[in-house]
Amino acid sequence: MAGADRDDSGADPAQPAAPAPPGSGEDIALHALAVRLRRMNGEINRLVHRFAAERRLHATDVQALAAILDAEQPMTPGRLGEHLGLTSGAVTACVDRLERAGHIRRVRESSDRRVVHLHYAEDARETARTHFRPLADAARSATRRFTDAEMSVVLRFLGALNEELVAVRSRND
Repeated sequence: MAGADRDDSGADPAQPAAPAPPGSGEDIALHALAVRLRRMNGEINRLVHRFAAERRLHATDVQALAAILDAEQPMTPGRLGEHLGLTSGAVTACVDRLERAGHIRRVRESSDRRVVHLHYAEDARETARTHFRPLADAARSATRRFTDAEMSVVLRFLGALNEELVAVRSRND
């Protein structure tokens, strides 16, 4: 029963889908998606670069702040370096700059003094919230245009896209 392993279209689900032919609906939709993602990324980057410039930070410093803020568990310098693709020396320089500027605090773990956790300083966090509030407001406004079910699909798509991008980065490292 060779046909049992195929979907309704006759395609083998174990094989990657062939690229859409140029000019097909899928190709056009992918192009439209790419354009919108680039535009969104450009607008977000403008906010990020202005935040960095106003505080005399490097772009990497802002990426580090975002990683510390978004971390699901306390961030360590080692994990920060892995996340950003930086050497230990570059991470140390970045963390030193952020600490001197009052953006983060280094906290030694009480059970193992060798372990250092990086925490976003509360007043610096409030400064960032104020700067990026227009982004949050725009996101809130945009989400109101969609039903909960549609937002669920959007979030699934963004999660899947991030997973794919992490896989690309892993293959290239």
